[in-house]
Parts: sequence; C-alpha cells; structure tokens
Amino acid sequence: MYSLILLLLFLAVMICVGIWGMRKTTTLNDFFLGGRSVGPWMSAFAYGTTYFSASVFIGFAGKQGWGFGPSALLIGVGNALVGALAAWAILAKRTRRMTQNLDTMTMPEFLEARYQSEHIKMISAVIIFIFLLPYSASIFKGLGHLFESTFHISFDFALIILVVITGIYLVLGGYFAVTVTSFIQGIIMLVGAVIMIAVLVYKAGGLTEAITTVNTNYPEHVPAAQQPSWLTIASLIFMTSVGSWGLPQMVQKFYAIKNEKVIPKAAIITTIFALVIGITAYGSGILSHVFFDNNTVPKLPNGGVNYDQIMPNLLAIKLPEALLAIIMLLILSASMSSLASLVLVSASSIAVDLYKGYLKKDVNEKTSLIIMRSFSVLFIFATYLISKLQLGFIVTMQSLSWGVLSGAFLAPYVFAIYSKKVTKAAAYAGIYSGAGTAIILTMALGAANSALAASIAIIVPFIVVPIVSAFTPKVDANVIEKAFKK
Repeated sequence: MYSLILLLLFLAVMICVGIWGMRKTTTLNDFFLGGRSVGPWMSAFAYGTTYFSASVFIGFAGKQGWGFGPSALLIGVGNALVGALAAWAILAKRTRRMTQNLDTMTMPEFLEARYQSEHIKMISAVIIFIFLLPYSASIFKGLGHLFESTFHISFDFALIILVVITGIYLVLGGYFAVTVTSFIQGIIMLVGAVIMIAVLVYKAGGLTEAITTVNTNYPEHVPAAQQPSWLTIASLIFMTSVGSWGLPQMVQKFYAIKNEKVIPKAAIITTIFALVIGITAYGSGILSHVFFDNNTVPKLPNGGVNYDQIMPNLLAIKLPEALLAIIMLLILSASMSSLASLVLVSASSIAVDLYKGYLKKDVNEKTSLIIMRSFSVLFIFATYLISKLQLGFIVTMQSLSWGVLSGAFLAPYVFAIYSKKVTKAAAYAGIYSGAGTAIILTMALGAANSALAASIAIIVPFIVVPIVSAFTPKVDANVIEKAFKK
C-alpha cells in the first residue's frame, strides 16, 4: 500500500513538471538544452542523476558487490573523484565555451563544426542511436526486476508502466522538465540511499559486525580463484569513471549550463552527490554477503548466480514495506533521469543531426519540436522491445554501450577542446578505432571481461588520433580561431 501511494504521488509530480516544462519549451534549443540557462544546483543534479541509474543500484551493485566484495567500494570512490570532480574540472569550461562559439547543440554537430566534416555528423548520429539502445535497455531491465519484486507484477507489465511514465514527462517538457525532475529525483536518491545503507547495516548487526561478517563470508562465497584480479577492478573503475567523459548524454550537461561561473559550485555538488550514491549503492551490494550464502543467493536455471536479482531480492526481504517504498522511489528516480537524458540525446541524433542536418535543413522550429518529440517516443518504444527480450546481463549490456560510445567519441572530443593540431582524418580514425575495438574485444574476451574491453577501446584512440594528426592536413585556421575564441 505504501509503495503504491508513493508511486502514484511521484507520478503525479512528474506529470505536473512535464506540463510546466511544456509551457517553457517553444524552440528546439529549449527542448534539448533548456535554452543554455541551467544553474549550478540543477546542472549538478542533472549530471549526477544521469550518471547513476537502476543499473548501478541493481546490476552493478549486485554483481560487483557479490563478486568483488569490499573492493567494489573503490568503484564508487573512483566515480566521484574521476567521473564527477575531474570531469567538471577538465571538460566543463572548454566544452561550454566551444559549443557556444560554434553554435552546436549535439555531439555530432560539435564534431562536424570543429573538424569541418559533414559525414562525421552522420556517422556519429548513427552510432549514438544504435548503441544508446542497449544502454537504455539495461536501465529498463533493472527497473523491471525491481518492480517485479516490489509490486509482484510481471516483468512485461512493469516495463509498460515505465515506458508510459518516462514518455509522458519527457516528451511534454523536454530538458526543462528533465532538470527540474532531476533535482527532485536527486534529493529522493540521496535520502533513500542513506536510509537504505543504514537499515541494511543495522540488520547486519551494526557497522563493525557487518564489516567482520563480509570479510569472513566473502572468501567462502567467492573462492580466491574466482575473485577478480586488480586488472579487472581497475578496468571497471576506469570504464565507469573516465569512460563517462565521452558519453553524449553526460557531455550534454556541460552544453546547457548558464555560464562558466556555475562550474566550480556544480563540480563540488556533483562530487558529493556521486560519493554518497556510489558508496551506498556498492556498499549495499557488498552486504549481500551478510544476508545470502551460496545456497540462498538468487540463481539462474543453469546454476550460476543471477546477479540482476540479488539487490531486488535483498531489498524485498530485508526492508519493511514503508522503507522499501522509499528505496523503490530512489531507484526509480535514478533511472528516470538517466533514461530521460538518454532519450533526449538519442532522439536528437535522428531529429537534429540526420533529419534537420541532411534531409530538410530549412525545417521550422515548430516542426523540429514535433519531430524531436516523435523520435523520443520511437526511441522509448524501441528500448522497451529490447528490454522485453531480456538479452544478457545488465552490466554486460551497459559495458558494451559504454565501450563503443566512449571509445568512439572521447578522444576526438577531448582533443577537439584542447588541441589546435588535431585533424579531420584523425577524428575519423579515433571514432572507427574506438568503436571497432570495443565491439571486437567484447566479442573476443566475453562478458566476464566486458569492462576490460571497454577500457582498452577508450585508450586506443588516444594513441591513434595524435599519430594520424601528424601526417594529415590541418583544420582551417579560421575554424580553429572561432572554436578557441575566449
């Protein structure tokens, strides 16, 4: 009952925000970037809630909490210090300034303008649309499992509810709605995450007893031969921290900030937010070693551990209904914000980069908005279909997307905002080498090493891009002067 009441209240607020956002959304720039007028708190929470979704609380917390034990906490700390603090310090100012100088809204538009290549926009847009689908599906999949455990409804029906919820408030309100709901959702996430870890620690007998029990049980549950190597741990930290720098939905947050004065405050807020969420999410997953053993941990039909079900089962068993309702809202909040950002970026890759960029360049603002909203609906529906098929583990699905997207875009993007010498040919080489490496290595190394494959794919273009730049024609000096203007 508590869960249902809170859920209905939450949905009502989201719909109201969507209607409010619709009144403030009159142009494509409003819908996608909020008119580049977002302040520090909204920017920080938009970044943080996009960063952390159901896949962290369900898939990553379950798999890494059980498989990595106490070492999983390093992932949360790395996400905060590198994925949040360092990202704002290194990328935000230059990204905000250069995208405004070049008058670009999306990653493909930015790469086109910066490297003076029309085809790079088309290639980038296709990559974004295709590989954000499994990323979004991984979030829907995690939420579906949570709803299944919490409300005892079918996975398919849970997905339908989530599709409708996300579609209503996003399609109506665009980025204005996303930023406001992200702030609301961020507060819910912080409160819910702290309550979740506090209750689980209490149920485990207190912090000291919980730590002792985990340290005792982990080696029994996961024998030394099955425990991850430091290379595996480091690659996951690298993928989820540095890899986030190249994800289009994360970079978009830097485009939309009001001005450069926003950045220092937003960086601090985001870092604190990420530290709390990262430690509580992975900490809760680690505590699964207190409440489960090798006989009671959720299993797959083949006898293997069902990592995607560890956290839903743990929360459903150990939390009272009222608290479970709050945690459900926590994970729902995290996921809806992430999904909204993913849908915006994916829809823009078709509506802005392909349709408006190639097929009909003179389309007016009203038509652009209709097209953007239409493709938002289409992307949500496509994500639903992939989620319904339940292909693969959440972590594997997300690692593939992370590897391809960050592998393709991070090096061309970072070199674009820092180096005047990088060339158009080098940008192409970076995109192809990164995306290709991610796909090939993920297939070759298998699901168990998907994070390592993604990490290598992110690194390779940083070697390829400067080498190719040394032997290929430079970008026009006028373009460079405009891009780097202060």
